[in-house]
Amino acid sequence: IMANEEIMDEENIVVEFQDDAGNSLYYQQEMIIPVDGVDFALLVGLNVENDESFDEEENVIIAKIVKDENGEDEYVDPTDEEFEKVQAVYNELCDAEEAE
Repeated sequence: IMANEEIMDEENIVVEFQDDAGNSLYYQQEMIIPVDGVDFALLVGLNVENDESFDEEENVIIAKIVKDENGEDEYVDPTDEEFEKVQAVYNELCDAEEAE
């Protein structure tokens, strides 16, 4: 799924996550999707190890952006209900783009 230039943020924001095995996973923020006054980030996995079997489309996640006690952005898992709402808004955005 490609975000067009208009929606994409000018600066590339890369987010690092740790998986259960302690490995670092890197995701680039493609766009912010506001839903019910809360910002959600559409994050696309970065193939930092040049793995030939890496599939970008399988490495897309949605994260809820919350402020931690220092006012820094923190990315957390959305609830199932939030995820479904964000997915619906995202699908509407894609449909609107295709209609242009």
